[in-house]
Amino acid sequence: MKFFSIVFLALGYTSFAQDIDAAKKAIDAEQYEKAKSILKEAVNKTPDNGKAAFLLGNVYLRQNLQDSAKIFFDKGLKAKDFAEFNYIGLGQIDLDNGNASAAQINFDQATKDMRKKDLEQYVYIGKAYTNSDNPNFKKAIEVLNKAKAINMNDAQTLLALGDAFYGDKNQNEAYAAYRNAANADASLLRAKLQLGVLLKGAKAYTEAKNALDKVLAENPNYGPVYRELAETYFGIALADKSKYKEYTAKALESYEKYMSLTDYSLASRMRHADFLIVAKDYKALEKEALEMKKLDNVNPRILRYLGYSSYENGNIDEAIAALKDFTSNPKNKIIGRDYLYLGMAQLKKAIPATSGDAKPVIDDVLYKTAVANFQKAVNLDKPMANELNDIGKVYFDQKLYKYAAGIYEVATSNPNSQNYLYDNFFLGYSLYFEYAGEDVKKADVVEALKKADVAFANVTLASPTTQDAHIYRARVNGVLTDAAAKDQMAKSYEEFVKVVTDKGPETVEKNKSKFVEAYQELARYYSKTDKAKSNDYIAKALALEPTNADTLNLQKALK
Repeated sequence: MKFFSIVFLALGYTSFAQDIDAAKKAIDAEQYEKAKSILKEAVNKTPDNGKAAFLLGNVYLRQNLQDSAKIFFDKGLKAKDFAEFNYIGLGQIDLDNGNASAAQINFDQATKDMRKKDLEQYVYIGKAYTNSDNPNFKKAIEVLNKAKAINMNDAQTLLALGDAFYGDKNQNEAYAAYRNAANADASLLRAKLQLGVLLKGAKAYTEAKNALDKVLAENPNYGPVYRELAETYFGIALADKSKYKEYTAKALESYEKYMSLTDYSLASRMRHADFLIVAKDYKALEKEALEMKKLDNVNPRILRYLGYSSYENGNIDEAIAALKDFTSNPKNKIIGRDYLYLGMAQLKKAIPATSGDAKPVIDDVLYKTAVANFQKAVNLDKPMANELNDIGKVYFDQKLYKYAAGIYEVATSNPNSQNYLYDNFFLGYSLYFEYAGEDVKKADVVEALKKADVAFANVTLASPTTQDAHIYRARVNGVLTDAAAKDQMAKSYEEFVKVVTDKGPETVEKNKSKFVEAYQELARYYSKTDKAKSNDYIAKALALEPTNADTLNLQKALK
Protein backbone atom coordinates (compact mmCIF):
# COMPACT_ATOMS: atom_id res chain seq x y z
CA MET A 1 0.00 0.00 0.00
CA LYS A 2 2.85 2.31 0.86
CA PHE A 3 4.39 1.57 -2.56
CA PHE A 4 1.19 2.66 -4.35
CA SER A 5 1.01 5.83 -2.26
CA ILE A 6 4.55 6.72 -3.35
CA VAL A 7 3.68 5.94 -6.98
CA PHE A 8 0.55 8.11 -6.90
CA LEU A 9 2.52 10.91 -5.21
CA ALA A 10 5.17 10.72 -7.92
CA LEU A 11 2.54 10.71 -10.65
CA GLY A 12 0.83 13.69 -9.02
CA TYR A 13 4.08 15.63 -8.93
CA THR A 14 4.82 14.76 -12.56
CA SER A 15 1.35 15.96 -13.58
CA PHE A 16 1.85 19.18 -11.60
CA ALA A 17 5.24 19.76 -13.24
CA GLN A 18 3.69 19.25 -16.65
CA ASP A 19 0.93 21.75 -15.83
CA ILE A 20 3.50 24.32 -14.69
CA ASP A 21 5.55 23.79 -17.84
CA ALA A 22 2.44 24.14 -20.04
CA ALA A 23 1.41 27.30 -18.17
CA LYS A 24 4.87 28.85 -18.59
CA LYS A 25 4.73 28.17 -22.34
CA ALA A 26 1.29 29.77 -22.53
CA ILE A 27 2.52 32.82 -20.60
CA ASP A 28 5.52 33.17 -22.89
CA ALA A 29 3.19 32.92 -25.91
CA GLU A 30 1.02 35.64 -24.28
CA GLN A 31 -1.96 33.25 -24.12
CA TYR A 32 -2.93 34.52 -20.72
CA GLU A 33 -6.44 33.11 -20.53
CA LYS A 34 -5.10 29.66 -21.37
CA ALA A 35 -2.36 30.04 -18.74
CA LYS A 36 -4.90 31.12 -16.11
CA SER A 37 -7.09 28.14 -16.83
CA ILE A 38 -4.17 25.72 -16.44
CA LEU A 39 -2.90 27.39 -13.27
CA LYS A 40 -6.30 27.64 -11.58
CA GLU A 41 -6.71 23.91 -12.05
CA ALA A 42 -3.20 23.31 -10.72
CA VAL A 43 -3.90 25.45 -7.63
CA ASN A 44 -7.07 23.44 -6.94
CA LYS A 45 -5.43 20.05 -7.56
CA THR A 46 -2.19 20.77 -5.66
CA PRO A 47 -2.89 23.43 -3.01
CA ASP A 48 0.24 22.48 -1.05
CA ASN A 49 2.50 23.74 -3.85
CA GLY A 50 2.67 27.54 -3.90
CA LYS A 51 4.35 27.81 -7.33
CA ALA A 52 1.08 27.65 -9.30
CA ALA A 53 -0.51 30.40 -7.19
CA PHE A 54 2.58 32.57 -7.69
CA LEU A 55 2.55 32.13 -11.48
CA LEU A 56 -1.20 32.75 -11.59
CA GLY A 57 -0.77 35.94 -9.58
CA ASN A 58 1.93 37.04 -12.03
CA VAL A 59 -0.45 36.56 -14.95
CA TYR A 60 -2.96 38.83 -13.24
CA LEU A 61 -0.21 41.42 -12.72
CA ARG A 62 0.57 41.29 -16.44
CA GLN A 63 -3.10 42.08 -17.01
CA ASN A 64 -2.99 44.97 -14.50
CA LEU A 65 -5.42 43.18 -12.18
CA GLN A 66 -3.62 43.80 -8.91
CA ASP A 67 -6.46 42.79 -6.57
CA SER A 68 -6.83 39.38 -8.24
CA ALA A 69 -3.07 38.88 -8.17
CA LYS A 70 -2.91 39.57 -4.44
CA ILE A 71 -5.65 37.00 -3.72
CA PHE A 72 -3.53 34.24 -5.24
CA PHE A 73 -0.25 35.41 -3.72
CA ASP A 74 -1.89 35.37 -0.29
CA LYS A 75 -3.28 31.92 -1.05
CA GLY A 76 0.15 30.69 -2.17
CA LEU A 77 1.76 31.84 1.09
CA LYS A 78 -0.27 29.16 2.92
CA ALA A 79 1.20 26.31 0.82
CA LYS A 80 3.74 23.88 2.32
CA ASP A 81 6.10 24.01 -0.66
CA PHE A 82 7.40 26.99 -2.63
CA ALA A 83 5.29 29.42 -0.62
CA GLU A 84 8.23 31.87 -0.52
CA PHE A 85 7.81 32.75 -4.22
CA ASN A 86 4.56 34.50 -3.41
CA TYR A 87 6.48 37.08 -1.37
CA ILE A 88 8.06 38.09 -4.70
CA GLY A 89 4.61 38.71 -6.16
CA LEU A 90 3.60 40.78 -3.15
CA GLY A 91 6.90 42.64 -3.49
CA GLN A 92 6.08 43.60 -7.07
CA ILE A 93 2.70 44.92 -5.94
CA ASP A 94 4.58 47.06 -3.40
CA LEU A 95 6.82 48.34 -6.20
CA ASP A 96 3.81 49.09 -8.38
CA ASN A 97 2.36 51.11 -5.49
CA GLY A 98 5.60 53.02 -5.00
CA ASN A 99 6.63 51.34 -1.75
CA ALA A 100 10.18 50.11 -2.44
CA SER A 101 11.00 49.51 1.25
CA ALA A 102 7.99 47.19 1.72
CA ALA A 103 8.99 45.41 -1.49
CA GLN A 104 12.48 44.80 -0.11
CA ILE A 105 11.04 43.24 3.05
CA ASN A 106 9.00 40.83 0.91
CA PHE A 107 11.99 40.01 -1.30
CA ASP A 108 14.08 39.31 1.80
CA GLN A 109 11.38 36.90 2.98
CA ALA A 110 11.53 35.13 -0.39
CA THR A 111 15.30 34.64 -0.26
CA LYS A 112 16.04 34.04 3.43
CA ASP A 113 15.96 30.21 3.21
CA MET A 114 17.54 29.84 -0.25
CA ARG A 115 19.95 26.97 -0.68
CA LYS A 116 23.40 27.50 -2.11
CA LYS A 117 22.49 26.53 -5.69
CA ASP A 118 19.02 28.10 -5.77
CA LEU A 119 18.69 30.97 -8.21
CA GLU A 120 15.06 31.02 -9.37
CA GLN A 121 14.03 33.43 -6.61
CA TYR A 122 16.66 35.92 -7.80
CA VAL A 123 15.40 35.58 -11.38
CA TYR A 124 11.81 36.37 -10.40
CA ILE A 125 12.87 39.26 -8.15
CA GLY A 126 14.85 40.67 -11.07
CA LYS A 127 11.78 40.34 -13.27
CA ALA A 128 9.67 42.08 -10.62
CA TYR A 129 12.00 45.09 -10.67
CA THR A 130 11.93 45.13 -14.49
CA ASN A 131 8.19 44.57 -15.00
CA SER A 132 6.93 46.86 -12.24
CA ASP A 133 4.93 49.98 -13.06
CA ASN A 134 7.79 51.75 -11.27
CA PRO A 135 10.76 49.83 -12.68
CA ASN A 136 14.25 49.88 -11.21
CA PHE A 137 16.41 48.37 -13.94
CA LYS A 138 19.71 48.83 -12.14
CA LYS A 139 18.35 46.99 -9.10
CA ALA A 140 17.08 44.25 -11.42
CA ILE A 141 20.55 43.87 -12.95
CA GLU A 142 22.12 43.74 -9.47
CA VAL A 143 19.80 40.92 -8.34
CA LEU A 144 20.07 38.98 -11.60
CA ASN A 145 23.85 39.07 -11.43
CA LYS A 146 23.53 37.10 -8.17
CA ALA A 147 21.70 34.40 -10.13
CA LYS A 148 24.31 34.54 -12.89
CA ALA A 149 27.06 34.06 -10.33
CA ILE A 150 25.40 30.77 -9.36
CA ASN A 151 24.99 29.58 -12.95
CA MET A 152 26.32 31.78 -15.72
CA ASN A 153 24.63 29.65 -18.41
CA ASP A 154 21.09 29.63 -17.05
CA ALA A 155 18.96 30.71 -20.00
CA GLN A 156 16.14 32.29 -17.94
CA THR A 157 18.64 34.36 -15.98
CA LEU A 158 20.26 35.61 -19.17
CA LEU A 159 16.87 36.38 -20.74
CA ALA A 160 15.81 38.37 -17.67
CA LEU A 161 19.15 40.20 -17.73
CA GLY A 162 18.55 41.10 -21.36
CA ASP A 163 15.18 42.62 -20.44
CA ALA A 164 16.72 44.59 -17.57
CA PHE A 165 19.57 45.91 -19.73
CA TYR A 166 17.07 46.79 -22.48
CA GLY A 167 14.96 48.73 -19.97
CA ASP A 168 18.13 50.48 -18.77
CA LYS A 169 18.84 51.50 -22.39
CA ASN A 170 22.07 49.50 -22.49
CA GLN A 171 21.66 48.04 -25.96
CA ASN A 172 25.04 46.30 -26.17
CA GLU A 173 24.65 44.42 -22.90
CA ALA A 174 21.04 43.55 -23.75
CA TYR A 175 22.11 42.11 -27.11
CA ALA A 176 24.85 40.03 -25.48
CA ALA A 177 22.46 38.71 -22.82
CA TYR A 178 19.78 37.74 -25.34
CA ARG A 179 22.34 36.10 -27.62
CA ASN A 180 23.80 34.13 -24.72
CA ALA A 181 20.32 33.08 -23.58
CA ALA A 182 19.55 31.77 -27.09
CA ASN A 183 22.87 29.91 -27.14
CA ALA A 184 22.20 28.41 -23.70
CA ASP A 185 18.75 27.16 -24.76
CA ALA A 186 18.17 26.87 -28.50
CA SER A 187 14.43 26.39 -27.92
CA LEU A 188 14.07 29.75 -26.14
CA LEU A 189 12.22 31.71 -28.83
CA ARG A 190 11.70 34.73 -26.60
CA ALA A 191 15.45 35.45 -26.55
CA LYS A 192 15.64 35.27 -30.35
CA LEU A 193 12.55 37.44 -30.61
CA GLN A 194 14.16 40.09 -28.41
CA LEU A 195 17.17 40.26 -30.70
CA GLY A 196 14.71 41.38 -33.39
CA VAL A 197 13.10 43.82 -30.96
CA LEU A 198 16.48 45.46 -30.34
CA LEU A 199 16.97 45.97 -34.08
CA LYS A 200 13.44 47.36 -34.41
CA GLY A 201 14.15 49.80 -31.58
CA ALA A 202 17.27 50.96 -33.44
CA LYS A 203 15.08 51.52 -36.55
CA ALA A 204 17.05 48.88 -38.44
CA TYR A 205 13.76 47.59 -39.83
CA THR A 206 15.13 45.35 -42.59
CA GLU A 207 17.45 43.58 -40.15
CA ALA A 208 14.65 43.37 -37.56
CA LYS A 209 12.31 41.72 -40.05
CA ASN A 210 15.01 39.20 -41.01
CA ALA A 211 15.53 38.31 -37.33
CA LEU A 212 11.80 37.95 -36.74
CA ASP A 213 11.35 35.83 -39.87
CA LYS A 214 13.94 33.41 -38.46
CA VAL A 215 11.81 33.00 -35.33
CA LEU A 216 8.75 32.35 -37.47
CA ALA A 217 10.69 29.72 -39.41
CA GLU A 218 11.18 27.86 -36.13
CA ASN A 219 7.58 28.24 -34.97
CA PRO A 220 5.00 29.94 -37.23
CA ASN A 221 2.45 29.81 -34.39
CA TYR A 222 4.50 31.82 -31.89
CA GLY A 223 2.14 34.75 -31.39
CA PRO A 224 4.40 37.50 -30.00
CA VAL A 225 6.53 37.56 -33.14
CA TYR A 226 3.55 38.78 -35.17
CA ARG A 227 3.09 41.74 -32.83
CA GLU A 228 6.74 42.69 -33.27
CA LEU A 229 6.42 42.22 -37.04
CA ALA A 230 3.39 44.51 -36.99
CA GLU A 231 5.36 47.23 -35.22
CA THR A 232 8.31 46.68 -37.58
CA TYR A 233 6.06 47.05 -40.63
CA PHE A 234 4.58 50.21 -39.15
CA GLY A 235 8.10 51.55 -38.57
CA ILE A 236 8.82 50.99 -42.27
CA ALA A 237 5.56 52.76 -43.14
CA LEU A 238 6.53 55.82 -41.10
CA ALA A 239 10.09 55.87 -42.44
CA ASP A 240 9.02 55.72 -46.09
CA LYS A 241 5.81 57.64 -46.82
CA SER A 242 5.62 56.11 -50.32
CA LYS A 243 5.12 52.74 -48.62
CA TYR A 244 2.83 53.98 -45.84
CA LYS A 245 -0.41 52.45 -47.09
CA GLU A 246 1.17 49.12 -48.10
CA TYR A 247 3.09 48.58 -44.85
CA THR A 248 0.36 49.87 -42.56
CA ALA A 249 -1.92 47.23 -44.10
CA LYS A 250 0.77 44.59 -43.48
CA ALA A 251 1.14 45.83 -39.90
CA LEU A 252 -2.59 45.54 -39.20
CA GLU A 253 -2.71 42.09 -40.84
CA SER A 254 0.19 40.93 -38.64
CA TYR A 255 -1.52 42.26 -35.54
CA GLU A 256 -4.68 40.37 -36.42
CA LYS A 257 -2.56 37.22 -36.67
CA TYR A 258 -1.10 37.99 -33.23
CA MET A 259 -4.62 38.35 -31.86
CA SER A 260 -5.72 35.03 -33.31
CA LEU A 261 -2.79 33.28 -31.61
CA THR A 262 -3.27 34.92 -28.20
CA ASP A 263 -6.89 33.87 -27.59
CA TYR A 264 -8.54 37.27 -28.13
CA SER A 265 -8.41 37.87 -24.39
CA LEU A 266 -9.14 41.30 -22.97
CA ALA A 267 -5.40 41.83 -22.39
CA SER A 268 -4.46 41.04 -26.00
CA ARG A 269 -7.37 43.13 -27.25
CA MET A 270 -6.02 46.06 -25.23
CA ARG A 271 -2.57 45.69 -26.77
CA HIS A 272 -4.28 45.58 -30.16
CA ALA A 273 -6.19 48.74 -29.26
CA ASP A 274 -2.97 50.47 -28.24
CA PHE A 275 -1.49 49.59 -31.62
CA LEU A 276 -4.59 50.83 -33.47
CA ILE A 277 -4.12 54.21 -31.74
CA VAL A 278 -0.54 54.38 -33.00
CA ALA A 279 -1.64 53.27 -36.48
CA LYS A 280 -4.56 55.79 -36.37
CA ASP A 281 -7.10 53.20 -37.45
CA TYR A 282 -9.96 54.66 -35.43
CA LYS A 283 -12.79 52.76 -37.10
CA ALA A 284 -11.13 49.49 -36.10
CA LEU A 285 -10.38 50.94 -32.65
CA GLU A 286 -14.04 51.79 -32.00
CA LYS A 287 -15.03 48.28 -33.12
CA GLU A 288 -12.40 46.74 -30.82
CA ALA A 289 -13.48 48.92 -27.90
CA LEU A 290 -17.08 47.79 -28.27
CA GLU A 291 -15.95 44.16 -28.37
CA MET A 292 -13.93 44.70 -25.19
CA LYS A 293 -16.94 46.30 -23.54
CA LYS A 294 -18.84 43.03 -24.11
CA LEU A 295 -16.04 41.13 -22.34
CA ASP A 296 -15.64 43.51 -19.41
CA ASN A 297 -18.02 46.44 -19.17
CA VAL A 298 -16.31 47.88 -16.09
CA ASN A 299 -12.66 47.86 -17.21
CA PRO A 300 -11.74 51.57 -17.19
CA ARG A 301 -9.23 51.44 -20.07
CA ILE A 302 -12.07 50.62 -22.44
CA LEU A 303 -13.35 54.15 -21.82
CA ARG A 304 -10.03 55.48 -23.12
CA TYR A 305 -10.37 53.56 -26.37
CA LEU A 306 -14.02 54.55 -26.75
CA GLY A 307 -13.13 58.18 -26.09
CA TYR A 308 -10.29 58.31 -28.62
CA SER A 309 -12.16 56.47 -31.35
CA SER A 310 -15.42 58.36 -30.79
CA TYR A 311 -13.60 61.67 -31.17
CA GLU A 312 -11.79 60.62 -34.34
CA ASN A 313 -15.01 59.23 -35.81
CA GLY A 314 -16.90 62.47 -35.10
CA ASN A 315 -18.95 61.29 -32.14
CA ILE A 316 -18.03 64.21 -29.91
CA ASP A 317 -20.58 63.81 -27.10
CA GLU A 318 -19.68 60.13 -26.71
CA ALA A 319 -15.99 61.03 -26.59
CA ILE A 320 -16.52 63.64 -23.87
CA ALA A 321 -18.68 61.29 -21.79
CA ALA A 322 -16.19 58.40 -21.99
CA LEU A 323 -13.08 60.47 -21.29
CA LYS A 324 -14.65 62.52 -18.48
CA ASP A 325 -15.64 59.26 -16.84
CA PHE A 326 -12.16 57.82 -17.31
CA THR A 327 -10.13 60.85 -16.17
CA SER A 328 -12.34 61.62 -13.17
CA ASN A 329 -11.48 58.33 -11.44
CA PRO A 330 -8.23 58.77 -9.42
CA LYS A 331 -7.65 55.00 -9.49
CA ASN A 332 -7.14 55.03 -13.25
CA LYS A 333 -3.65 55.42 -14.68
CA ILE A 334 -4.19 58.63 -16.62
CA ILE A 335 -1.76 59.62 -19.37
CA GLY A 336 -1.33 62.98 -21.03
CA ARG A 337 -3.07 61.86 -24.21
CA ASP A 338 -6.26 61.18 -22.24
CA TYR A 339 -6.52 64.85 -21.28
CA LEU A 340 -5.46 65.88 -24.80
CA TYR A 341 -8.34 63.97 -26.38
CA LEU A 342 -10.80 65.19 -23.76
CA GLY A 343 -9.67 68.76 -24.44
CA MET A 344 -9.97 68.29 -28.22
CA ALA A 345 -13.49 66.91 -27.88
CA GLN A 346 -14.55 69.76 -25.58
CA LEU A 347 -12.98 72.29 -27.94
CA LYS A 348 -14.92 70.90 -30.91
CA LYS A 349 -18.14 71.24 -28.91
CA ALA A 350 -17.23 74.69 -27.57
CA ILE A 351 -16.42 76.09 -31.03
CA PRO A 352 -18.65 74.23 -33.49
CA ALA A 353 -17.81 74.25 -37.19
CA THR A 354 -19.76 76.70 -39.37
CA SER A 355 -20.23 77.10 -43.11
CA GLY A 356 -19.21 80.12 -45.16
CA ASP A 357 -18.53 83.34 -43.26
CA ALA A 358 -20.93 82.53 -40.43
CA LYS A 359 -19.50 83.08 -36.98
CA PRO A 360 -19.75 80.16 -34.54
CA VAL A 361 -21.64 80.50 -31.29
CA ILE A 362 -18.85 79.85 -28.78
CA ASP A 363 -19.23 78.31 -25.32
CA ASP A 364 -16.49 80.20 -23.47
CA VAL A 365 -16.81 78.15 -20.29
CA LEU A 366 -16.36 74.87 -22.14
CA TYR A 367 -13.49 76.40 -24.14
CA LYS A 368 -11.66 77.27 -20.92
CA THR A 369 -12.25 73.74 -19.62
CA ALA A 370 -10.75 72.35 -22.84
CA VAL A 371 -7.66 74.55 -22.52
CA ALA A 372 -7.27 73.52 -18.86
CA ASN A 373 -7.27 69.89 -20.00
CA PHE A 374 -4.60 70.68 -22.60
CA GLN A 375 -2.47 72.07 -19.78
CA LYS A 376 -3.06 68.90 -17.73
CA ALA A 377 -1.95 66.88 -20.75
CA VAL A 378 1.31 68.84 -21.06
CA ASN A 379 1.91 68.72 -17.31
CA LEU A 380 1.64 64.92 -17.38
CA ASP A 381 3.52 64.40 -20.64
CA LYS A 382 5.60 67.30 -22.01
CA PRO A 383 5.63 66.09 -25.65
CA MET A 384 1.85 66.58 -25.75
CA ALA A 385 2.71 70.25 -26.40
CA ASN A 386 3.78 69.21 -29.91
CA GLU A 387 0.20 68.14 -30.64
CA LEU A 388 -1.26 71.59 -29.95
CA ASN A 389 0.40 73.33 -32.88
CA ASP A 390 -2.03 72.06 -35.52
CA ILE A 391 -5.00 72.55 -33.20
CA GLY A 392 -4.19 76.21 -32.62
CA LYS A 393 -3.63 76.78 -36.35
CA VAL A 394 -7.23 75.73 -37.11
CA TYR A 395 -8.59 78.60 -35.04
CA PHE A 396 -5.90 81.06 -36.13
CA ASP A 397 -6.84 80.45 -39.77
CA GLN A 398 -10.50 81.15 -38.84
CA LYS A 399 -9.32 84.46 -37.32
CA LEU A 400 -10.53 83.33 -33.91
CA TYR A 401 -7.35 84.79 -32.50
CA LYS A 402 -8.32 84.88 -28.83
CA TYR A 403 -9.11 81.17 -28.88
CA ALA A 404 -6.01 80.28 -30.87
CA ALA A 405 -3.93 82.22 -28.34
CA GLY A 406 -5.18 80.15 -25.41
CA ILE A 407 -4.05 76.96 -27.16
CA TYR A 408 -0.67 78.37 -28.19
CA GLU A 409 -0.07 79.60 -24.67
CA VAL A 410 -0.32 76.04 -23.36
CA ALA A 411 1.90 74.82 -26.21
CA THR A 412 4.65 77.28 -25.23
CA SER A 413 4.66 76.03 -21.63
CA ASN A 414 7.10 73.32 -22.77
CA PRO A 415 10.32 75.09 -23.89
CA ASN A 416 11.62 71.80 -25.30
CA SER A 417 8.71 71.32 -27.68
CA GLN A 418 9.74 70.78 -31.29
CA ASN A 419 7.30 73.54 -32.28
CA TYR A 420 8.35 75.97 -29.53
CA LEU A 421 9.56 78.70 -31.93
CA TYR A 422 6.53 78.41 -34.20
CA ASP A 423 4.10 78.31 -31.27
CA ASN A 424 5.57 81.47 -29.75
CA PHE A 425 5.34 83.22 -33.10
CA PHE A 426 1.65 82.38 -33.47
CA LEU A 427 0.94 83.15 -29.83
CA GLY A 428 2.37 86.62 -30.40
CA TYR A 429 0.46 87.02 -33.68
CA SER A 430 -2.82 85.87 -32.13
CA LEU A 431 -2.58 88.21 -29.16
CA TYR A 432 -1.54 91.17 -31.33
CA PHE A 433 -4.31 90.68 -33.89
CA GLU A 434 -6.90 90.20 -31.12
CA TYR A 435 -5.92 93.05 -28.80
CA ALA A 436 -3.99 95.70 -30.78
CA GLY A 437 -7.19 97.59 -31.57
CA GLU A 438 -8.63 97.35 -28.05
CA ASP A 439 -8.61 100.01 -25.32
CA VAL A 440 -5.06 99.90 -23.99
CA LYS A 441 -6.24 101.30 -20.65
CA LYS A 442 -7.85 97.96 -19.84
CA ALA A 443 -5.71 95.72 -17.65
CA ASP A 444 -6.54 92.54 -19.59
CA VAL A 445 -5.52 94.18 -22.88
CA VAL A 446 -2.20 95.31 -21.42
CA GLU A 447 -1.61 91.84 -19.99
CA ALA A 448 -2.32 90.19 -23.35
CA LEU A 449 -0.01 92.54 -25.26
CA LYS A 450 2.79 92.01 -22.75
CA LYS A 451 2.38 88.25 -23.29
CA ALA A 452 2.70 88.91 -27.02
CA ASP A 453 5.91 90.87 -26.36
CA VAL A 454 7.36 87.92 -24.40
CA ALA A 455 6.35 85.49 -27.15
CA PHE A 456 8.08 87.50 -29.88
CA ALA A 457 11.09 87.99 -27.59
CA ASN A 458 11.33 84.19 -27.27
CA VAL A 459 11.41 83.92 -31.05
CA THR A 460 14.11 86.56 -31.49
CA LEU A 461 16.20 85.01 -28.72
CA ALA A 462 16.10 81.57 -30.36
CA SER A 463 16.27 82.85 -33.94
CA PRO A 464 17.70 86.41 -34.12
CA THR A 465 17.36 86.61 -37.91
CA THR A 466 13.58 86.02 -37.92
CA GLN A 467 12.72 89.49 -39.21
CA ASP A 468 8.94 89.41 -38.67
CA ALA A 469 9.39 88.63 -34.99
CA HIS A 470 11.30 91.91 -34.62
CA ILE A 471 8.74 94.06 -36.44
CA TYR A 472 5.78 92.51 -34.66
CA ARG A 473 7.50 92.95 -31.32
CA ALA A 474 7.95 96.59 -32.30
CA ARG A 475 4.27 96.91 -33.22
CA VAL A 476 3.14 95.31 -29.96
CA ASN A 477 5.23 97.73 -27.93
CA GLY A 478 4.07 100.60 -30.11
CA VAL A 479 0.51 99.96 -28.91
CA LEU A 480 1.55 99.93 -25.24
CA THR A 481 1.90 103.34 -23.60
CA ASP A 482 4.61 103.01 -20.95
CA ALA A 483 8.12 104.37 -21.55
CA ALA A 484 9.82 100.96 -21.32
CA ALA A 485 7.54 99.66 -24.09
CA LYS A 486 8.39 102.63 -26.32
CA ASP A 487 12.10 102.01 -25.77
CA GLN A 488 11.63 98.37 -26.75
CA MET A 489 9.64 99.44 -29.80
CA ALA A 490 12.59 101.49 -31.05
CA LYS A 491 15.07 98.69 -30.37
CA SER A 492 12.92 96.19 -32.23
CA TYR A 493 12.44 98.43 -35.28
CA GLU A 494 16.20 99.08 -35.39
CA GLU A 495 16.88 95.35 -35.12
CA PHE A 496 14.39 94.65 -37.92
CA VAL A 497 16.17 97.15 -40.19
CA LYS A 498 19.56 95.62 -39.39
CA VAL A 499 18.44 92.01 -39.89
CA VAL A 500 16.76 92.70 -43.24
CA THR A 501 19.60 94.92 -44.49
CA ASP A 502 22.11 92.15 -43.72
CA LYS A 503 20.09 89.78 -45.91
CA GLY A 504 20.77 91.94 -48.99
CA PRO A 505 19.09 94.43 -51.38
CA GLU A 506 16.50 91.95 -52.70
CA THR A 507 15.14 91.29 -49.20
CA VAL A 508 15.13 95.03 -48.46
CA GLU A 509 13.12 95.68 -51.63
CA LYS A 510 10.55 93.03 -50.68
CA ASN A 511 10.14 94.70 -47.28
CA LYS A 512 10.11 98.33 -48.48
CA SER A 513 6.78 99.23 -46.88
CA LYS A 514 7.92 97.76 -43.55
CA PHE A 515 11.12 99.83 -43.76
CA VAL A 516 9.03 102.96 -44.27
CA GLU A 517 6.94 101.99 -41.21
CA ALA A 518 10.10 101.43 -39.15
CA TYR A 519 11.66 104.75 -40.21
CA GLN A 520 8.45 106.68 -39.49
CA GLU A 521 8.09 105.22 -35.99
CA LEU A 522 11.77 105.74 -35.20
CA ALA A 523 11.47 109.34 -36.38
CA ARG A 524 8.57 109.87 -33.97
CA TYR A 525 10.45 108.12 -31.15
CA TYR A 526 13.57 110.33 -31.51
CA SER A 527 11.63 113.55 -32.28
CA LYS A 528 11.82 114.82 -28.69
CA THR A 529 15.31 113.65 -27.81
CA ASP A 530 17.38 113.70 -31.01
CA LYS A 531 16.05 115.91 -33.83
CA ALA A 532 18.97 115.15 -36.12
CA LYS A 533 18.41 111.41 -35.83
CA SER A 534 14.68 111.89 -36.31
CA ASN A 535 15.22 113.88 -39.50
CA ASP A 536 17.67 111.28 -40.74
CA TYR A 537 14.98 108.57 -40.44
CA ILE A 538 12.49 110.81 -42.28
CA ALA A 539 14.99 111.24 -45.09
CA LYS A 540 15.43 107.44 -45.29
CA ALA A 541 11.66 106.94 -45.44
CA LEU A 542 11.29 109.53 -48.23
CA ALA A 543 14.14 107.95 -50.18
CA LEU A 544 12.06 104.77 -50.36
CA GLU A 545 8.66 106.45 -50.95
CA PRO A 546 9.08 110.17 -51.82
CA THR A 547 5.33 110.87 -51.94
CA ASN A 548 4.28 109.02 -48.79
CA ALA A 549 1.77 111.37 -47.14
CA ASP A 550 2.38 110.17 -43.59
CA THR A 551 6.12 110.74 -43.90
CA LEU A 552 5.62 114.22 -45.45
CA ASN A 553 3.23 115.22 -42.66
CA LEU A 554 5.70 113.96 -40.09
CA GLN A 555 8.43 116.03 -41.76
CA LYS A 556 6.27 119.17 -41.53
CA ALA A 557 5.46 118.53 -37.89
CA LEU A 558 9.14 118.32 -36.99
CA LYS A 559 10.06 121.65 -38.62
